Amino acid sequence: MKNYLPGKSNYFLDWRIIFDIVLIVFLVAGLLASLFNLLNDSFINSALRIISLIGFLPVIVSVYFSIIKKTISVDLLAAIALFFTFLKGEWVSAAFINLMLASARLFDRFVATRTKNIINQLLKLRPDKVRVKTGDIVSEIPIEKVKIGDLVIVAAGSRIPVDGVVVSGQASIDESAMTGESEPVVRRVGDKVLSSTFNEFGSLVVRVEKIGEDTTFAKIVGLVEEASRSKTKTEKIADRFSAWYIVLTIVGSIIIYLISHNSNLVLSILLITCADDIAVAIPLGFTIVISKAAKHGILIKGADIIERLNKVNVFLTDKTGTLTKGDARVVSTSFFDIDKKKFLEIAGICAINSNHPTSLSIIDHLKKENIDIVAPDEFDEMPGDGIAIKKGGDRYFSGKINFLEKNGVILSKEQRDLVDKKKAEGESIVAIGANGKLIGFFSFEDEIRANAKHLITQTKSLGIKRWIMMTGDNENVARRVANQLGIDEYISNMKPEDKLATVKKIKHKDKHLAMIGDGVNDAAALALADVSVAMGVKGSDAAIEAADIALMHDDLGKIPEAIKLSREAILIVKENFIIWAISNIAGLVLVFNGIVGPDGAAAYNFITDFFPIFNVFRIFKAKAFKI
Repeated sequence: MKNYLPGKSNYFLDWRIIFDIVLIVFLVAGLLASLFNLLNDSFINSALRIISLIGFLPVIVSVYFSIIKKTISVDLLAAIALFFTFLKGEWVSAAFINLMLASARLFDRFVATRTKNIINQLLKLRPDKVRVKTGDIVSEIPIEKVKIGDLVIVAAGSRIPVDGVVVSGQASIDESAMTGESEPVVRRVGDKVLSSTFNEFGSLVVRVEKIGEDTTFAKIVGLVEEASRSKTKTEKIADRFSAWYIVLTIVGSIIIYLISHNSNLVLSILLITCADDIAVAIPLGFTIVISKAAKHGILIKGADIIERLNKVNVFLTDKTGTLTKGDARVVSTSFFDIDKKKFLEIAGICAINSNHPTSLSIIDHLKKENIDIVAPDEFDEMPGDGIAIKKGGDRYFSGKINFLEKNGVILSKEQRDLVDKKKAEGESIVAIGANGKLIGFFSFEDEIRANAKHLITQTKSLGIKRWIMMTGDNENVARRVANQLGIDEYISNMKPEDKLATVKKIKHKDKHLAMIGDGVNDAAALALADVSVAMGVKGSDAAIEAADIALMHDDLGKIPEAIKLSREAILIVKENFIIWAISNIAGLVLVFNGIVGPDGAAAYNFITDFFPIFNVFRIFKAKAFKI
């Protein structure tokens, strides 16, 4: 990976940029002098000849590399047109072609630079020096010398220079540069913080976990740049079309010359059709979309994903950790023929070695009850079902009721009625069995995420036909969440291995399927979907790698906005094809009717080439993200 560290833009330090700017200045000056007869014709033609020959060099280089790669680029047509203008001494026409090509290159590099600047724009205040605490000594060192494990002091009004965890202090952090979240968030001891975010108020001591190109910021910049270079299906079709178009134009020009013997007519045709506006405008458009989405905390991993997102008509989503916060909260405990403390101690033995959200919630609950937790002698966890342990001479089971029953745990009628009542109220149950008897259970509720209902409503208004929710929870819990959010279908009591089969089944019926998951546990299912969206990825390298789209902030409301942006982008791409076709047809009509010659065709070509490029810049003002 490149060293994507923030700093000043080097846009105007790129020699290619300087070359094109100087070339454009001289070309414009020469054309104005020719148009208004400001200088001697012989001098103007000599100047335009020299400038055009210099401008021909990057075109030849581009054609050379295209031939090496065995591809046909629009620069080939431009090179042929330039070659014939040189042969006929049409230096004004040659100047117009070079002006168009240089301007297109300049636009391309400008947008590429703006892409990086969209992420870097809030990083100007990042310090070159960092205050590091070693024991009782605080020293200031260059940021390049910071090491993993160092304790960095972040004062109010400064940017956090590293990815790390707060070990002391509390502060209000503006994370908009990374997550697109406009509201400041409070970070306390134990919370993770990201490089390039801004400390508005308070002070922190942060233990360094990632530095330099390993930080989340550096990975995001690299991801955006890599994504902006990928080709969409539309771009590939445009490339193939351009190749055929170029061949047909050249063959057609030869045929027209053999019939008419009119070299001016053939040159005019080449000048009209040598435009590379589409070749520039389409990738520019997708680059702008990727950079704009990144600014709002949405990482789109490739230009082709924008096209696929535009076609999505079915959403499949995990429930826990996606539509809900995933931190199931204990709302009540029930226990039978055992005192409360003993029941909680057994629950702790079952839960202590598990990372399942309900187990973690049970442990938190026991800590509040001041229960001492000990480890089991034997531990076995069956994902999607429950936990089996041994402690001393006793055997315990924790998990779903049917899991306990399969392992010989018996429920009385009163116990089953109470469990059914809790489930009917939409609560999740984790039961505890000891030596063949149910000794109690925990009831849980999982809080629905903010914007979850907005996600469903907005996507349906955008034409999404079906929403399907998957969950390992029971039927009643699934129904309650689905009804609250307006989800059409749900699949309950799922095991982790069922998700992949479900995706395959749904995808067989619906060709344009998007799935939302946590980006790690759902990796296999996410990979199979046409478009996958990872939740909860802030600071998680694994989640960034897992999905097509990664939400840097757990804001489900960003998904409808991403769909809107993709649709606006595709619409603009289609408009550009229409603009290109109309302008070329109109230009050829002017040529075949003798209204314009080579100079007029070159001028017409130069002017109309910017219509698609300027149209692309409308994406910067797209309606998405304005609500």
